[in-house]
Amino acid sequence: MQKERTFLEKTMLFIKGLAMGAANKVPGVSGGTVSYVLGFYEELIYSFRKINYRAFKLLMKGEFREFFKFTNTQFLLLIMGGSMFSYFSVSLVLDYFLKHYELYVWSWFFGMIVGSIYYMGKDFGGWSKRNFVSLIFGATIGLGISFLTPAVENDNLWFVFVCGIIGVSGMTLPGLSGSFILILMGNYVLLLVDSVNVLLSVFGNLIIGNFEVLSDPIKVKYLKIIAVFTGGSAFGLVSISHILGFVLKRWNKIVNAIIIGFIMGSLGIVWPWKKTIYASVDGVFLLDQEGTKIVENYKRFVPDIINFETLLAVFFIFLGIGLILAIDYYDKRRKK
Repeated sequence: MQKERTFLEKTMLFIKGLAMGAANKVPGVSGGTVSYVLGFYEELIYSFRKINYRAFKLLMKGEFREFFKFTNTQFLLLIMGGSMFSYFSVSLVLDYFLKHYELYVWSWFFGMIVGSIYYMGKDFGGWSKRNFVSLIFGATIGLGISFLTPAVENDNLWFVFVCGIIGVSGMTLPGLSGSFILILMGNYVLLLVDSVNVLLSVFGNLIIGNFEVLSDPIKVKYLKIIAVFTGGSAFGLVSISHILGFVLKRWNKIVNAIIIGFIMGSLGIVWPWKKTIYASVDGVFLLDQEGTKIVENYKRFVPDIINFETLLAVFFIFLGIGLILAIDYYDKRRKK
């Protein structure tokens, strides 16, 4: 699957990586769904599966050209580079809009996921009884996850490593939000907010020559946490991709039906009209390092239809659906 790419193709891959990274950071939205809709999901799984024993042997022998070709390194660097860069750029913009225009952002996401269900299901074909049961199974699991109660924060390094494995699943499993799973595990703020902020702070200090920052025990603690989380994520990406590649090859229809069902179930997570429930102890709200109240869960409700705010939110839902339909139209034109 390794191939020569034009500058435009490389730029588009990086932008797709930005989109996937931004989606991975938002609770309820799956980076895997973004990769599926944007048309690079199969190549992503294929490339991660190439990180295996043979690749390790090529690297140890110093056959770097063959290693890069075998592992589709250019593709991975562009996608993962865009995804990582997104955490410090696009995702910050999303954080701003979620803070100030939460209803409309969730409405947009809801519409995109509805459109994604259409996009993935339109060419499925062959809805046999077994495939339909798989669809219902996936939807039930997805819906069940959306109503689970989050655990408390746990900074034990072995648990952080497990969080890395499970949290990164949103990149490889369409419909499964890694960020929402981290909320359920109690470590979303610790791993994707506090640790990332400390990492940025440390980098900033090192750039200006302030190496004393590395002697701060609190910052060192967070650096260890982000390093272990990254290690768990890397291990999870490779291992889950191998498993997923195996099952997709043998039970493609069933797995895709489960994925579509899972995405349908995830609509419960991104339902726009919900009241935020904040974590508290004895009536006192818990705050993160920036003094922001920590989200515990959401209470969903049906809005008043005759309301300008609701109508505007519905507009953003259709805008999200329209974006996916536009991508579908572009994809059809590109293949002609």
